Amino acid sequence: MSASSNQQHFQVLIIGAGAAGISVAARIAKKLPANSIAIVDPSTKHYYQPLWTLVGGGVGRREDTEREQRTLIPAGATWIHDAVEELEPDDDRVALKSGAKVGYDYLVVCPGIQLDWHKVDGLAGNVGKHGICSNYSYDTVQHTWPTIQATKQGRALFTHPSTPIKCGGAPQKIMYLAESTFRHNGVRQDIEVEFVCGMGSSFAVPKYQKVLDGIMQRRNIRATYLYDLVAIKPEQRVAVFAKVGDPNDRFERDYSMIHVTPPMSAPDFIKRSPLANEGGWCEADKGTMQSPKYANVFALGDASSLPTSKTGAAIRKQAPACAENLLAVMAGRQPTATYDGYTSCPLVTDYGKLVLAEFDYDKNLKETFPFDQGKERWSMYMLKKHVLPKLYWHGMLKGRA
Repeated sequence: MSASSNQQHFQVLIIGAGAAGISVAARIAKKLPANSIAIVDPSTKHYYQPLWTLVGGGVGRREDTEREQRTLIPAGATWIHDAVEELEPDDDRVALKSGAKVGYDYLVVCPGIQLDWHKVDGLAGNVGKHGICSNYSYDTVQHTWPTIQATKQGRALFTHPSTPIKCGGAPQKIMYLAESTFRHNGVRQDIEVEFVCGMGSSFAVPKYQKVLDGIMQRRNIRATYLYDLVAIKPEQRVAVFAKVGDPNDRFERDYSMIHVTPPMSAPDFIKRSPLANEGGWCEADKGTMQSPKYANVFALGDASSLPTSKTGAAIRKQAPACAENLLAVMAGRQPTATYDGYTSCPLVTDYGKLVLAEFDYDKNLKETFPFDQGKERWSMYMLKKHVLPKLYWHGMLKGRA
């Protein structure tokens, strides 16, 4: 249901109806009186984003990743169909774009991550044109497969910014699918494939880094690290890169196609709020997810300061602990549930092949299956394509998984 204008105060206010917000709401709604929870989110749609890699690779339907937001709001929770303008934690309230203010006893901050298309000169408005594509939004993902199919020669570029991003492996996944497609189409020998990454290596965990580096070497994919995409000259099909930390150190690459992963950051309303840390992320204890400044505020998901990869799998482990700790604080107890930084990145390396990376804050392996997950496997590809979406829609978002 939607909130009427006179509903101005809730026991729990959740900012964001993405994976984190819906999962937490589903868990606590079972324990609290009806209509004591509200979720603020301006989007009428909800997306299962992990499948966008397969959509961009030509083996998934964009429409299958979309649901109506109203169908996912847990029973007993109120959906405020509006966007946050300002966080006012000193007054236990939130100001909305509409001008309304909503008070709360407890706040859960999980609005997701912001795509900063504007930080790459020449990018905004040009995705889907001039050989530019990106899997990183529902509005752009449908351009990726036609762009890959149309590439017959020249250079195919795949970028990864130095900022934190959601699903850190995704910029490489689509590259591997594209390279495989070039081979299938008989044009691979006429195309140079290059990965230009603002990070210092292909992956943060040594075991999986070694695997990915080996795949790139075996498939003749060039990798350039510590350079960010800063501009595109669409008409000329030229990309401009600058060294991380030294914007004057630049080089240009011409291209036939470029898959862009835009820079990302916390939403602007978090950056300018008292809840933000120096990096602009919503500050939270990495174990309990409680704010160090405001005991009645919790944060999780992509907009939080939690020092782990920003993935749906991470949220699947964060949400139960966050919900448990929130209920404990509401009952006057100390938060005791601890999130260990678990995250997972299903690394698609080809059609029918996947490396399932799982690890914690300290980069310790947290592998689920009793075999070496550093090997490319068909079974793990099937897990990603068929099992995980069902787990998401019917388990995680229902507070059951």
